[in-house]
Amino acid sequence: MTTNDAATTRTAPAATGRSGSLFAEVGRVLEGHWVWYRLNWRATVISSVLMPALYLIAMGIGMGSLVEPGEFTQGHDYLVYLAPAVLVVSLVQTAAGESTYPVLSGFKWQRNYLAVAATPISPARLALGELTWIALRLLFSGLVYLLIAALLGALLNPMVLVSLLAAVLTGMAFAAPVVAYSATVQGEGAGFNALFRFVVMPMVLFAGTFYPVSQLPEVVQPVAWITPLWHGTELARGLAFGTLEALPALLHLSYLLALAGVGTVLACRHFHKRLVV
Repeated sequence: MTTNDAATTRTAPAATGRSGSLFAEVGRVLEGHWVWYRLNWRATVISSVLMPALYLIAMGIGMGSLVEPGEFTQGHDYLVYLAPAVLVVSLVQTAAGESTYPVLSGFKWQRNYLAVAATPISPARLALGELTWIALRLLFSGLVYLLIAALLGALLNPMVLVSLLAAVLTGMAFAAPVVAYSATVQGEGAGFNALFRFVVMPMVLFAGTFYPVSQLPEVVQPVAWITPLWHGTELARGLAFGTLEALPALLHLSYLLALAGVGTVLACRHFHKRLVV
């Protein structure tokens, strides 16, 4: 912790003895984000909306024109096969962006978390507010993506809205542990580059987005199975195509909920440790 961090956090315990409503405090955090977002939403359009749509067009229509429907695509056109997976991928990538540098900035550069810690809002509820905001961002981005996918004829039925919920859960299963990690970073965030290059990108390429994981070498398949992206993609595709069975659905949901739950607990703990202790 830097000297300035230590100096500011010493003033925080005075505010931690006040207990307010959970919803009210989380709502205040969301209000602060909304005030910023409604003035700066254009800065997020390219990364969270336009890029996934272009990705779907390029891979689903461009490369997809070379892929014949078959067992590989569960009998669907490649554009239809790809649409639920790109939904999940785009939300995981957005979650990665929202849970790394913006969180570190709140502690180190803009230091707005230190200001919030001096109010009745506790660090744990600040963390919950941050995670709730990320979930809302994912939900909004997913809705816009689905609208574009529908215009392209990539959606089969209204169950894709349930796929959106699965995609948001997948994003949060990734975001919550990363927020917890970001709250411990004291440097300039160099480790985030490794996260993007060696975790996010390999997940996108090898976790079942473009082809079934069964097409990978058997020795590599277990690595894909432990990624939240594979579980989310299986859920989203199964819901969108109406092929999801009860037991696999329960296993996928349990895994994603466990990641999101553990990450949330750790995020609250690390926010408290950095802002109070």
